[in-house]
Amino acid sequence: MSSPVRYASEPGLSVEDFAKALKSSTLAERRPVDDIARLDVMLRQADIIITARVDNNIVGVSRAITDYAFCCYLSDLAVDIKFQKQGIGKKLIEETHKKAGLKTSLYLVAAPAAVDYYPKIGMPSYPCFGIPRSQ
Repeated sequence: MSSPVRYASEPGLSVEDFAKALKSSTLAERRPVDDIARLDVMLRQADIIITARVDNNIVGVSRAITDYAFCCYLSDLAVDIKFQKQGIGKKLIEETHKKAGLKTSLYLVAAPAAVDYYPKIGMPSYPCFGIPRSQ
């Protein structure tokens, strides 16, 4: 029998565990996983970091930026490929939204591989615009 998934607010998440979570999911394709200093800044400047662990091993992470009053941007949602389709992503989203405050609207930009996932868990689609980063 497998161990239960533990969810926690983990603002002090190590950059090594963050990189591991990104690499074990499809998100590593679009994140600077080999630039540890940049990953560390990404972690330290986030307002909310929620983790999913099994036997203390990281299997998922949610990283968000919020004002705690009106909006929350879920910047990273990574679930280990071996643990997908078990409700972990949905629970990470729920815990992130709870931490930001349920009066906030939660937004994210879907990874190409996950575009069909979000409507299935009840998230509507909105038009999105942006200015791409230079690197």
